[in-house]
Amino acid sequence: MASDPRKPEFLTRRLFVLAAPLALAACVTNSPPPVNPMARMYGPIEGEPHPVEAIDITEVDPKYLRQEVDYPRNLPPVAPGTIVVDINDKYLYLVQKDGKALRYGVGVGKQGYSFKGWATVKRKEQWPHWTPTANMIKLQPQRYGPYAAGLPGGEDNPLGPRALYLYDGDRDTMFRIHGTIEPWSIGQQVSSGCIRLLNQDIIDLYGRVPPGTRVYVAG
Repeated sequence: MASDPRKPEFLTRRLFVLAAPLALAACVTNSPPPVNPMARMYGPIEGEPHPVEAIDITEVDPKYLRQEVDYPRNLPPVAPGTIVVDINDKYLYLVQKDGKALRYGVGVGKQGYSFKGWATVKRKEQWPHWTPTANMIKLQPQRYGPYAAGLPGGEDNPLGPRALYLYDGDRDTMFRIHGTIEPWSIGQQVSSGCIRLLNQDIIDLYGRVPPGTRVYVAG
């Protein structure tokens, strides 16, 4: 009996139809997983004179990651562009229009060490030089004494990659808003009074606020 010349072609088409979903499934399975936008936000920053490493966001409470929120009604009403720091809840707000704010998690000063009230950002520095205050050296000489002459900017500098210097008129309050080499401290009350942010956050904030920005620290 003669073979059906159409049969091989029919089988080929049928096998293709059956195999196509499997091939598509394989493509889907092998696709890279979507990138968490928060992980991208806190990834390494290129183009800096010193390394700015990625933050492991699994080690940071999600509420302290940068996000846009409604400006809290329990804080004083201020003009857009003002920085408001809530040292009790460990948040820094950059106030926007229409009742919104960019919120950053912060580490704040230990009890009795925090600056409170109004100040002005009178100076901004990238990779700032750090010198411990005389009071810091007096209270913790073993920790801060070796750095009495100061420490140049770099990846081991406790101020991180950026700093905003707070002034009361022409008087330097000696308080700063800056980065940190201790990301675990965000949300904690551990510093000698300054306001510390994750390095990616202070770089973001630094780019948004000009000298002359008003700052209110509540708590």
